Amino acid sequence: MWSVIILAVVIIVAGGLTYAGFFFYGIAIRRAPKEFLAKTPDLKVDPPVAGPSWGEGADWVSRHSFRKIEITSDDGLTLRGYYLPSERAAGRTAIIAHGYSGKGKDMGAYAKIYYETLGYHVLLPDARGHGDSTGEYIGFGWPERRDYLRWIEYILAESGPEARIVLHGVSMGGATVMMTSGEELPPQVKAIVADCGYTSVKAQLSYQLWRMYHLPSFPFVHMASFITRIKAGYFFGEASALKQVRKARVPILFIHGDADKFVPFYMMDELYQACRSPKDQLVIHGAGHGVAYDTDKAAYVGKVTDFVTRYFQI
Repeated sequence: MWSVIILAVVIIVAGGLTYAGFFFYGIAIRRAPKEFLAKTPDLKVDPPVAGPSWGEGADWVSRHSFRKIEITSDDGLTLRGYYLPSERAAGRTAIIAHGYSGKGKDMGAYAKIYYETLGYHVLLPDARGHGDSTGEYIGFGWPERRDYLRWIEYILAESGPEARIVLHGVSMGGATVMMTSGEELPPQVKAIVADCGYTSVKAQLSYQLWRMYHLPSFPFVHMASFITRIKAGYFFGEASALKQVRKARVPILFIHGDADKFVPFYMMDELYQACRSPKDQLVIHGAGHGVAYDTDKAAYVGKVTDFVTRYFQI
């Protein structure tokens, strides 16, 4: 009798955990509208993770004729992006990575910095599972790091071996460019700007699970990670910007607001300490998540301009 009861309990617990794994996969990973963001007081929505500069950037994008381009990922997805050439660029290009549940053209305010202030070509990709790109899941930057190698190849084909490239990302985009930093990059990638990116997918989801649902990481994040490995091809634990920046050789500028409660500010310090390549940091006092640029535009533009220009000259 006891063996039957124990077996029944095991089956119930296993079933509950499996359900929880699929539930959190559906909320966080599967391509779908992310209604939970509207219930998160520290974020703006429509689009998610955007301050007032989103309107500024959208207006700027609408006044320029971007060329729609597409490439194919290593696993066969069609990835689409928007390219704006500059007559002043001389091969200098900024590839700008958007945040969770966003799209490339949300990054107009950042594109404006590179196009108008620095005179660069600008490429705004839609990440897999976002915008006009195909894909049924969100990779939080991990599979996207290989997509960014393909985008870099596209720019090299477009501009030739004299190209000079900066990768700039915000939020999930910041994590994406940091995860890309640990790959074998061509010498034309001169700098990376990582704005409010997280240390790892596991750490970020564990933090949010407790913050939003008051649930511990174990076993819920672990089960969701297992489901994600089956359906999306990666475990949360391997998707680590922290591990990647330790391998990076390209210079990295870390930016974070010290009032960020969505991707906690302490993560920037962990990433900065782990990075062994040339590095710098910009802390924007009072800035929440994804609004460092809005909070102090002069400091943001000045630091990015100085950092990128310094390493493009090498």
